[in-house]
Amino acid sequence: MKKVMLALALFPSALSLQAQKKTPAEVRIPMTPERWEVKPGTATFTEFKAKPAIQLLTQSDPVVVKDLTFTSGTIEFDWAPDGPFFAGLYFRRKDTLELECFYLRMHVEGVANAMQAVQYAPFIDGVNLWDLLPGYQGPAACKKNEWNHIKLVISGARMIAYVNDMEHPAIHVPQLQGNTRSGGLAFDGAGKIANLVIRPDQVDGLNPEPEPDPVYNDPRYLRKWQITQPKDLPVGQEPFDAKAPELKETWTPIAAERLGLVNITRLYGKSASRRLVWLKVKLKSPQAQIRHVDLGFSDEIWIYLNGRPLYTDKNIFSTPAGKQPLGRLSLENARFDLPLIQGENEILVGIANSFYGWGLVARLDMMEGIEVLQ
Repeated sequence: MKKVMLALALFPSALSLQAQKKTPAEVRIPMTPERWEVKPGTATFTEFKAKPAIQLLTQSDPVVVKDLTFTSGTIEFDWAPDGPFFAGLYFRRKDTLELECFYLRMHVEGVANAMQAVQYAPFIDGVNLWDLLPGYQGPAACKKNEWNHIKLVISGARMIAYVNDMEHPAIHVPQLQGNTRSGGLAFDGAGKIANLVIRPDQVDGLNPEPEPDPVYNDPRYLRKWQITQPKDLPVGQEPFDAKAPELKETWTPIAAERLGLVNITRLYGKSASRRLVWLKVKLKSPQAQIRHVDLGFSDEIWIYLNGRPLYTDKNIFSTPAGKQPLGRLSLENARFDLPLIQGENEILVGIANSFYGWGLVARLDMMEGIEVLQ
């Protein structure tokens, strides 16, 4: 007993320090200047409809919560966007290049079942991958210049987000796609924010493990490719020729991610200007046959089979060349015939990018008897 009492006497601060390290059950962020990092002239602290608020005056200047690192838990707040634009919440924010984003698209206010009302997308190397992940969105009833109550539950690799209706999620993200696992909180988009409360580690029983890939058991997806380093491709130039280019390149393996997505942005980052990479895969067919390929891609593609040009197309957002859905990558983008010969077949794909995410997903109508060669 004397030894225990002596230890407590010698180290009284150890227990108090341990107690101080306990995660708080709730962190309320006041709408006052000392708790927010704000660029001068971009936000004010005010009151809106009886609630103390921070008002964002511009569309693209973020306000950052000071002294906060968020990993998993609940983020809850009230949001009153001003106009028909975007309103974004950034979490697990390492910096302006690497973060996760949940946002409202207020231009669809009042439109029933508008799929793009709420969206999730990661930022990788400063690139918003919204165009590679069209499934991470949903409808929600939001109003401009009115308080909308938002609740995000984030647990490890998963997120559920509620917008006004706290019983039925507006969006369910089965696997967060960003590179960060912890970081700060920030907002942008003109409007008001109030009642910001963070509850660390309170996840309402949400499993932190990603949900299984729903196409994991589907052998029709082409998941294993070889890829070259990117090279500049000036606007107006195309690599299309009467025969496949003779590529004396160093090839690197690249594997598809969830839903068969070959995510080139995650590998090579942002395209400051138009760039081109080549991908290749070899298939061994037991006989000559014609298969059909469903293809999603962003932004431009040139395909050769066994040294001959087979298919070329463009999927460029906000142009006549944009494919369904809305110029985003999806298996709805394109379909073409693949005339395989008996034995070994080489598929060579050139893909160019200059806008947002960069990638492709390819699925055959049937793979029975066909081998992917390494």
